[in-house]
Amino acid sequence: MSLRPEPIGEIPAETLRVAGAAFPKGTMVTRLRDEFSTMFEDADFRALYPTRGQPGLPPWRLALVTVFQFLEHLSDRQAADAVRARIDWKYALGLELTDPGFHFSVLAEFRARLVAQGAEHLLLDRMLERFKARGLVKARGKQRTDSTHVLAAVHDLHLLELVGETLRATLDDLAAAAPDWLRGIARPDWFKRYGRRVEDYRLPKRREDREALALEIGSDGFVLLEALDAPDVSATIRHIPMVQTLRDVWRIHYARDDGGRPRWRAGSELPPVGERLQSPYDPEAHYSTKRQMEWSGYKVHLTEACDEDAAHLVTHVTTRPAMQPDMTSTADIHGCLADKGLLPAEHFVDSAYVDAGLLVSSQRDHGVSLEGPVRGVANQFARAKGFEQRDFAIDWDRERVICPRGATSVTWRAGRDDTGAQRIQAIFSRTDCGACTDRVHCTPSKDARRSLYFHPRPEYEALNAARTRMHDPVWKKRYGVRAGIEGTLSQGVRAFGLRRSRYIGLAKTGLQQACTAAAMNVSRIVNWLDEKPRAKTRVTRFAALAAAA
Repeated sequence: MSLRPEPIGEIPAETLRVAGAAFPKGTMVTRLRDEFSTMFEDADFRALYPTRGQPGLPPWRLALVTVFQFLEHLSDRQAADAVRARIDWKYALGLELTDPGFHFSVLAEFRARLVAQGAEHLLLDRMLERFKARGLVKARGKQRTDSTHVLAAVHDLHLLELVGETLRATLDDLAAAAPDWLRGIARPDWFKRYGRRVEDYRLPKRREDREALALEIGSDGFVLLEALDAPDVSATIRHIPMVQTLRDVWRIHYARDDGGRPRWRAGSELPPVGERLQSPYDPEAHYSTKRQMEWSGYKVHLTEACDEDAAHLVTHVTTRPAMQPDMTSTADIHGCLADKGLLPAEHFVDSAYVDAGLLVSSQRDHGVSLEGPVRGVANQFARAKGFEQRDFAIDWDRERVICPRGATSVTWRAGRDDTGAQRIQAIFSRTDCGACTDRVHCTPSKDARRSLYFHPRPEYEALNAARTRMHDPVWKKRYGVRAGIEGTLSQGVRAFGLRRSRYIGLAKTGLQQACTAAAMNVSRIVNWLDEKPRAKTRVTRFAALAAAA
C-alpha cells in the first residue's frame, strides 16, 4: 500500500446541501471542518507509507475518522458504519452521500502503521501545530500535569491461574506454528490439562491439591522449555512471543531443587511485585498501587494549557508502566513540549513530579518554573521539634556547616546516594557534640555526633526556596490553578474511556491515549470557538444549602 498525496478537495455540493438542511446549527465534526478544513494532510503521513505499491485510502481521512472514533467512543465497526451512514461525518470527510466507505479493518491497519513507525503522537502533534498556527495554543504560558491509572485489557489472575494459563497459551501458539513438532513432544495428560482455558472455578479447592497442581504445571513447563532448547528446534519456533513469556514467568516464579523438581520461589527470591508479569497476554501490564487503589496496567500523564484567556487544550500525553513514579516523567514531558515549541513559563504539578534536581534542571534547560509543593525534611528531630537541617548554616565557599550553637563541621564529603544523585555529607566532631548541652535535641545517642546529608548548592537553594513559597498565601492562590487538571482527567475517564485500555501493550495503549487527547481537544476547541463557557464545578442542591447559609 503506497501513498500518493492529493490535495483535500471541496465538500461535494449534495453533501453540503443535505448537511446544511439536516444540521443548520452544525455538529461538532462539521464545525471542525468549517474551522479547520485541513486539520490533517496526506503529507503528514508520508513516512508511514512506501513510495511503491497500490494506492491506499487517503491517510488524512483515516486520521480524522480515528479522531472522530475516539470523540464518540466507538469501536472500529461502529466508526466504519458511521462513515457510511452519518451525514455530518461525510461532510467533515468531504465524501459523497453515496460513498460506501471502507472495511472496518482499515482502521486497525492505520493504527498499526502509526505504532510500527513510533508515531503514536502524530495525530495529536499535527493537531497542535494547526492550533498553534491559529494562535489557539501558545508557548510560555501556564500548563499543568497530573496522572491517572489505566486498566489493562486483561483479566486479573492469581498465581496458579497465571502459570497455568501461560503454559496453555504457549501450547496453543505452538499448535498453530508447529503442530507436528508439538504433537511429537506433548505428553498425553497435557491435552486434558491444557485443552481449555485455565480458570479458577475449574481448579482444585483444597490447598494441598492446588500446591500439587502448581508443581505439576511447573514440571510440564520445564519439560516444554527443555524441548524448545534442543539444537534441532528452529529459531522461528523458539522466538514465538508467547514462548518468551513462558520463560519469563517460569524464571520469576519457579526454581528447581537439587533433584530437579520444581518449587515455588518465595520471599527474597522474587522480584518486586511491580516487576512481575500479571498476564501472559499483556506482559507490559504491571501491578501498582496508589493510596487505596490497586490495579494492573499502565499510568497516563496528561498535560494541558491552563491560561484563562485561551482554550484549555491537551498539549502532551505520555503513557508509562504502572510502577514508574510520576517524577520520572517530568523531564520527558518538558523535552517533548520543547520539541513542539510549546514549553510553558510555569508548570503546575503536585509533589509527585517535583524534586530538587528537577527544580534546577527545568529552569536551567528549558526556562520552566516548576510549581509544586515539595516534601519536608522528615526526621525524628523535626518531629520532636529539635534541630533540623534548616537550622544549620552552610558556608558553601569554605565547605563547612555551622550548627545552631556555633560549632563547625570537621568533615565535608561529596558523594552520591543510592539513586546516583549527588549528595554532600557534613560531619561534626565528637568532642563538640559530646559537650553540647543541646545534644538531646540534635542526635539520639550519647556517643554519636551529628551529620547532615544535603544537596549541592543549586539544588539545596532551589529546594529551600520552594519550601518557603509553599507558605506564601500569594503562591497558594496561584497554585490553585493546578486543581483544574482533575477535571480534565475526569472528562477523559467519563466521556472518553481514558482509564481502560482498548488494546494490548504499552505502545498501543499509548496510541489510544494520544488519540483520546486529540478527541478531547476537538471537543474543547469547538466549544471555545463557539464561545461556550467552561462548566463550573458541580455542587449538589443539598450542599448548596450549606454554602448559602
